[in-house]
Amino acid sequence: MTKRLDLHGVKHEDVDRIVENFVLMNNPPLRIITGNSEKMKKIVVSVLSEHDFKYYPENYTNFGSLIVIDKAINKNDGRNN
Repeated sequence: MTKRLDLHGVKHEDVDRIVENFVLMNNPPLRIITGNSEKMKKIVVSVLSEHDFKYYPENYTNFGSLIVIDKAINKNDGRNN
């Protein structure tokens, strides 16, 4: 079962910390419900990008939910040397 984080009702100022804790403490796939707020989506995407997580919209008719699938492999992190 995919764990989910619903951000409805969460203040924008708290989102980055909540999302960061959620993605770092759980294994993908994860579902993050952002709702229709563009600001909320930008904050979530920023956190995911900062930690190199891959993600996509849950479906292409509703962009208010993202699926986090994996962490990208950074070629400069020493794992591929």
